[in-house]
Amino acid sequence: MATQVKAISHSRVKPPRWLTQSAWTLASLGLAVAVWELTVRLTRLPPFILPSPAQVGARFGTALADGSLARHTLATLQEVCLGLGIGVTLATFLGYLLARSPLLERLIGPYLVASQAIPTVAIAPLLVIWFGPGMLSKVLICALIVFFPVLVNTVVGVRAVPRDLRALMHTLRATRWQTLRYLEIPAALPLFLGGLRIGATLSVIGAVVGELVGADRGLGFLINVGRGQYDTALVFVATFTLMTLALALYGLVLLAEWRLLRWQGSPRDHH
Repeated sequence: MATQVKAISHSRVKPPRWLTQSAWTLASLGLAVAVWELTVRLTRLPPFILPSPAQVGARFGTALADGSLARHTLATLQEVCLGLGIGVTLATFLGYLLARSPLLERLIGPYLVASQAIPTVAIAPLLVIWFGPGMLSKVLICALIVFFPVLVNTVVGVRAVPRDLRALMHTLRATRWQTLRYLEIPAALPLFLGGLRIGATLSVIGAVVGELVGADRGLGFLINVGRGQYDTALVFVATFTLMTLALALYGLVLLAEWRLLRWQGSPRDHH
């Protein structure tokens, strides 16, 4: 009895897993900032080469106060969300068709694979020339960079559905829609969300590549402004904001994955 009480008390005292992870994350960030500050002090590099954390923080406050950071962040976020939505929608639809039609895969599969050999940096200037320096070209670049990983994971996920389950649905005389809803979507969802994780982070890269090539707003434009004015602190501010956007999108996908895949349970539930 005493042993059980002791075990219960230990289990209550143990902090939640997310709290432990957050503590480690904060500790690592603090260590990174300390190393950064120490490097600046030891090397004595000028601010236009390596600004100190305090200088970057002050520049962040200035950009936040005058509204420029919020304005450019909102522009990039709009491009990312639109590009991500278009790329995921097209990739999911085409991926399902490819998974269900081997003939279609043989016809267009090689072209899709070959298209990935072309760097996005090489395509971005063409899209800016064709569609102008506005939002449309950035959205298309985001959609293109998101498209392939989501497509591949969708194809793999749909094809991973066990044949005996398909046979069972056929025996139950399920319609195509019922098979899709109750079998194929739940079975393919884990792999699809894995591709969406990659696509969510890549979409930020796509938007920035387009903005660096040609734009009058966005965080990529802000980086170009900072580079042209040797305002390296502004470049750091824009870069850190981009990292925050990518992490936020990744976290949203993880949250969606947790909510949509709760029916699978966790490995601990089986012990």
